[in-house]
Amino acid sequence: MGRLRREMERSQPNGSGADAIGAVNREMPERSVAPGGLGPRTKGATMTTRLVALALLCLVTGTAMAQEAKVTSLMSKDLPESPGREIMVITVEHAPGGSNPVHRHNAHAVVYVLEGSVVMQVKGGKEVTLTPGQTFYEGPDDVHVVDRNASSSKPAKFLVFLIKDKGAPALLPVE
Repeated sequence: MGRLRREMERSQPNGSGADAIGAVNREMPERSVAPGGLGPRTKGATMTTRLVALALLCLVTGTAMAQEAKVTSLMSKDLPESPGREIMVITVEHAPGGSNPVHRHNAHAVVYVLEGSVVMQVKGGKEVTLTPGQTFYEGPDDVHVVDRNASSSKPAKFLVFLIKDKGAPALLPVE
């Protein structure tokens, strides 16, 4: 019965005799040991452990959020010779290791790399790595299957010139 009681106490949430990791040790509290086995657990050690865990969580979350491409619209201009059509110019910035999901533009799109290097591929085409000054073309029916920064340590930036239907979105996700 004593063993069963100890097992039940171990499953109790903090605040009912459990320490920071959920263990209950009422009989011999001096045996509660700090992470790494370096001595008794103190409130300071527990707080430090929690702060380190929180900092790591924030870092991981921040890194995940930084992976999204930053898109900046530079201009949009109607094409009088083609009623209902416009040209749009945007910049796309990929953080190190960043990428875009599979998408299409329903437009003629010309990419011009400004900084870093990017990997591009349309469905049925070859994957290419582009560096500053190089270009890439996507047609209105192309599905862009690869659009990512080639580097995991340096950002990449490119211009995109789109000729599309006026008011249509620049990018359409493909499922």
